[in-house]
Amino acid sequence: MSFFDELESYENYLIENPFHEILGIDLDQYGEVSKKIDKSPYHSVNPDLEEALAAELDDLVRLHYLVTSRKVTTVLEFGVGKSSIVFDHALNSNKQQHASFVKDNLRRSNPFQCFSVDNNEDWITVCKNTAKTSLVNYHYSQCSVSTFNGRVCTLFDNLPNICPDLIYLDGPDQFSPLGDVRGISTNHPDRLPMSADILAIEHFLLPGTLIVVDGRSANARFLKTNLQRDWSYFHHEEFDQHYFELVEKPLGIFNKRQIEFCLGEQFNKRTK
Repeated sequence: MSFFDELESYENYLIENPFHEILGIDLDQYGEVSKKIDKSPYHSVNPDLEEALAAELDDLVRLHYLVTSRKVTTVLEFGVGKSSIVFDHALNSNKQQHASFVKDNLRRSNPFQCFSVDNNEDWITVCKNTAKTSLVNYHYSQCSVSTFNGRVCTLFDNLPNICPDLIYLDGPDQFSPLGDVRGISTNHPDRLPMSADILAIEHFLLPGTLIVVDGRSANARFLKTNLQRDWSYFHHEEFDQHYFELVEKPLGIFNKRQIEFCLGEQFNKRTK
């Protein structure tokens, strides 16, 4: 499975979609856009980290491309940050090009909106005040250690009541969920994030929905083990991202129309 066959040049894509300017990134200083940034072993497991992680343009270009190439209308994002800005930029592009068709032909009650869930209220406030997004709905919720089918995991206490066609899993971090189950929690540098929110809403998702998991390989394997519907799965080791696509036949006329408009014949081939 590859969603990026037509993404021939990250640099050219940024010329056409210059969201890096909103992020304040100087491409001359950044270096090679498509190259991964080397990190220390404790880069993502530092409980005392108080500043945002540096932008990784290769990941962000791919997220932007997925939204525009798949004509995504509604994003559910776990973890507020630079990706929220990128989703806002990409959805604005889709809105300019496809708003009339979506309004007249599809059943999408939250068209061209991103719902970003986070359990850090202060960080949400910072993002609201600095990101200057117009299509992002910031959603605060506590997150607690819980269980799913007897397995220890984390769950947000409440989620936006929406029907996304793209879900991006990049939160919560492993140190902030509250509580434990029999003494077990994710609050340890050697533990791993283990979100189960997507599993709880799986049966509401429409065929054609795409889930992107950024890193978090143990969490992606947890999802893969517990998802029950017909998902195609691909782990791109070079990108360090996991992709799940719901490749079922349409549920009805409006879902079929959405798939035909947004995903085209390629999706029908994947269902076979």
